Amino acid sequence: MKRILPGVIAMAAIVVASNILVQFLILDGLLTWGAFTYPLAFLVTDVMNRLYGAATARKVVFAGLITGIICSLIGTQIIFDSEYGPYAAVALRVAIGSAIAFGVAQLLDVAVFNKLRDGSWWKAPLGSTLVSSTVDTAIFFTIAFSALFNGLSQAAANEVVWAQDAAPFLTTGPDAPLWVSLAVADWGVKLAIALFALVPFRIIINRMAPTSA
Repeated sequence: MKRILPGVIAMAAIVVASNILVQFLILDGLLTWGAFTYPLAFLVTDVMNRLYGAATARKVVFAGLITGIICSLIGTQIIFDSEYGPYAAVALRVAIGSAIAFGVAQLLDVAVFNKLRDGSWWKAPLGSTLVSSTVDTAIFFTIAFSALFNGLSQAAANEVVWAQDAAPFLTTGPDAPLWVSLAVADWGVKLAIALFALVPFRIIINRMAPTSA
């Protein structure tokens, strides 16, 4: 338990921070500040996997998933008033998409890391994060915002109708559903952070287990 605790604390902190920072929009609403903290969850998973193995990494993922679900459930109960009527801080389908995307992507990260762990030190963290980040983005934005899941209920459609309106792709291109631009922008941040995260990954591994990197 002692060795897993730092990973659990780090993962929980990242998930909580991301759930708070996602409320703050930047770049004309294309991104939120949470987009820059959330990808660090993959760094935590990869560090724990390299240091202590897949089983320990999965426990840290589970702790993060539970934390995320709790945050989302709290968010669905926080109601704001607007000129269009009351709305929840976190739409239910967004909460569901977030939980599914996190669980699937993080477990995929562990599996891909294990496939690549015997190669050069950077291949496992970079390869696993690139693959899992892409899957995370696809699952989350499809479930949370696409019209594909509008049939679940009228409420599910109404919750995110704004994200399905046509808008210039990435604010400058041809018209596309707004959620597509949001997904691509978010994906781009994840890929950039996957590269930058190699630096702290290498430093942490060298300090804690020099022979394991």
